[in-house]
Amino acid sequence: MKHNGRLPVAVLGAGLIGVDLAEKIMRSEFLDCGLVVGRDEGTPGLRQAAELGLPIGTRGIESLLEAPEPFAIVFDATNAMAHAEHAERLSLSGTKLVDLTPSKVGRMVIPSVNGEEVLSSDDINMISCGGQASIPILHAITQAHRVDYVEVVTTAASPSVGRSTRLNLDEYIETTQDAVRDFTGVKDVKAILNISPAKPPATFRVAMSMLGEGFGTASVNAAVEAAADRVRSFVTGYRITACVVEETKVFVAAEVTSSGGRIPRYAGNLDIINSAAVHVAERCAAAGLASIGTETS
Repeated sequence: MKHNGRLPVAVLGAGLIGVDLAEKIMRSEFLDCGLVVGRDEGTPGLRQAAELGLPIGTRGIESLLEAPEPFAIVFDATNAMAHAEHAERLSLSGTKLVDLTPSKVGRMVIPSVNGEEVLSSDDINMISCGGQASIPILHAITQAHRVDYVEVVTTAASPSVGRSTRLNLDEYIETTQDAVRDFTGVKDVKAILNISPAKPPATFRVAMSMLGEGFGTASVNAAVEAAADRVRSFVTGYRITACVVEETKVFVAAEVTSSGGRIPRYAGNLDIINSAAVHVAERCAAAGLASIGTETS
């Protein structure tokens, strides 16, 4: 199933996320983007994909099912409500799904925390942009400190939030909260999403507040910096902008700027989830999973 030494993949969804994702895949030494799928030939996303020289499909999931050969990996950049159907219909094709919607259908993965689990799952859920930005930090702090409450406030510029994300705001909040609970063990969690109309557009950021006991400045800072370094290995625009430690409170803020391409620098929300998705797909390809979709768990 490898084309020119690279794994054949497709992108389902041609919105803001899908087009940036396709461009990132084109830069990968492990992945070959063989199709970008939407539902309307006239949409800007499909036009942009065609301008990049990529094959396009206009019939949604049907375009994938009608392809001459199944793709090893399909990135689902549609919406949470549609993903369950896509997973069911593609299950017989032996395709691994990388889900960029907050559907909670597959295994939730944070590459720098549990990236090894992508090798044993046929449906990988990337949670949310806020989850990808915050959970590595939260996980690192909770490994060494008692945390009783976590609050994550995500701010994204309005032009960087597409229609599919706006349709899934409730799912975004619920999935992010569930993922924080799952990766930290903290039960009392609150996630908030702000879509900022500010001009110039606000750079994507997450603010994390924790309540607990026995926080130490040195240990918290060490955990935060180590976690941030691991994220920066595949998201170069990720940086910590604040880390304030008191005995019973911790506040950490992180910011993500886009690494370029067709999305503006402020759209770090798109950059981090797409970079994480490509990273896990490359991990599968590098592991030599030529026949993806077989039972490996």
